[in-house]
Amino acid sequence: MKRESISRLTTSAVLLAISTVIAVVCEFIPFLNLPFGGTITFASMLPIVIISYMYGLKWGLFSSFTYSVIQIIVSLIHGSSGTVAGLFLPDSGFTVFTGLIIIFIDYILAYTSLGLGGIFRRVIKSKTGALIAGSAVALLVCYAFHVLSGAIFYGAWAEWFFTDTVIKDLAVSAWIMKTFSGAGLAIIYSIIYNGCYMIPEIIITIAASVAVARIPYIRKVNA
Repeated sequence: MKRESISRLTTSAVLLAISTVIAVVCEFIPFLNLPFGGTITFASMLPIVIISYMYGLKWGLFSSFTYSVIQIIVSLIHGSSGTVAGLFLPDSGFTVFTGLIIIFIDYILAYTSLGLGGIFRRVIKSKTGALIAGSAVALLVCYAFHVLSGAIFYGAWAEWFFTDTVIKDLAVSAWIMKTFSGAGLAIIYSIIYNGCYMIPEIIITIAASVAVARIPYIRKVNA
């Protein structure tokens, strides 16, 4: 039992490190980053999904919670340019309490939800199928939390987004502005903005899970 525990800790630590390194590296690639937060990565969330698949939901959620804390620390290390640090700048427009709520939703809840990646480990016999389905569910829930945070706290940017950015000349932008207002507009804005990085992230992660599923070491462990 002790040997199994050490193996689980070691494997999880390595996968957490891989996930963190990929995320950090991608943040330094300009075209992968959105101007107001959000980064398309090379399947940086997949290692967390793998942990949950290998060791079960409880361990997966614990590991993903650890990952959420790591992401907060990494963002703080970035200084004023980091998302977390920027929330508490005098000109951020947010109170300390509001900043803490944003962190709770955008980091703690969103990244901890990646632990749901192992939800199909006992349901779908195919490792590839279980990883694909688990990745899709985990990242969609993560996406939903980002949408929730964006709609509540960044919805004021919605009108500007559809009238003063590069998408202002698109027919859909004009239709959205005529059709939606208030909370509805804020939700649509958040879905589209967060979708700009989360949808590619979901596609990349699912594609990567197909390749990773062929690795023999990645297997269900009784936990």
